[in-house]
Amino acid sequence: MKSWSTAVPVLAMVGLLISLFTGPSGAVAVIAALLLAGAVLAAVHHAEVIAHRVGEPFGSLVLAVAVTVIEVALIVSVMLSSGPKGAYLARDTVFAAVMITCNGIVGVSLWLTAHRRRMAHFQPGGTGGMLAIVASLVTLTMVLPSFTTTAAGPRFATIQLVFAALIACFLYGLHVFTQTVRHRDYFLPVTKEGEVLEDDEHAAPPTNAATFYSLGLLMVALVAVVGLAKVESPVIERGVEQLGMPHAVVGVVIALLVLLPETLAALRAAGRGRPQTSLNLALGSANASIGLTIPVISIASFIVPGDLVLGLGPTQLVLLTLTMVVSILTIVPGKATVLQGGVHLAIFASFLFLTAVP
Repeated sequence: MKSWSTAVPVLAMVGLLISLFTGPSGAVAVIAALLLAGAVLAAVHHAEVIAHRVGEPFGSLVLAVAVTVIEVALIVSVMLSSGPKGAYLARDTVFAAVMITCNGIVGVSLWLTAHRRRMAHFQPGGTGGMLAIVASLVTLTMVLPSFTTTAAGPRFATIQLVFAALIACFLYGLHVFTQTVRHRDYFLPVTKEGEVLEDDEHAAPPTNAATFYSLGLLMVALVAVVGLAKVESPVIERGVEQLGMPHAVVGVVIALLVLLPETLAALRAAGRGRPQTSLNLALGSANASIGLTIPVISIASFIVPGDLVLGLGPTQLVLLTLTMVVSILTIVPGKATVLQGGVHLAIFASFLFLTAVP
């Protein structure tokens, strides 16, 4: 119990047991929500410890799988309690993750770096490749369902859903292989002269004992996250309904919670003048959110009762198109000012506003 990463998973499990017996009401619901957020942070922390030990490219996969388990647990928990509205939850959550990463995290990171150093420098080759995968993933899995004709409505037919899931896995695997093995130097920070900087923050890998210790706590944290997500899902939905907001806001809340660790890490990197690291985290999180969550949710849709709608609506399609166009214009030069950061933040603010007031 000497550190928060040890105490929080244990406390989260205790909170889960208490909430199962007392029900998620009043102070119990508030405490459970705080423990849920803490368990998410602790799970990602322990996944990072394991990732550091096993090295790349397996380390990235460990972290991505842990985050995907958390996201899927939250989505499925809310889907089970939402009735017909739950059919749109996976779409709303993944789309919110794309907006948060490509506009929110990217915008804040570029703004902070450019404000402190007048210009944010990064590698357009590696960053552009990640953006290409984001654009391909979101188009093939969430735009096409609104235009296909085999199944009625903005949804895939079963065979189309299987194909989209396989393509998503392939593209995410290609992203991991390129970033961690084949062209790792394309994703390293650069100076304003374009000189590549090797990562100077190497730390000694944890011991076997520390790795297994983190593995155990990771399992505890993930169990707590899944359980607390089930407990809190009705509370989140009631809160959104009482505020008179659309059900899509629930997806935004889930995405914000899941992406909290990556957001904090990206902001720390931007504060150190490492915009490339921030962009890696932002676009890498977007790729993982689509490339891993969509296949898992596709499998879950065959088990969980209810429909699965992935096709984006008209407003979402406009925001996505604007995001991709602006992102290309931001990345191609390999440098950005506060202007580019401000444009991304304006798009992100518009997304939040139009989600609450469609």
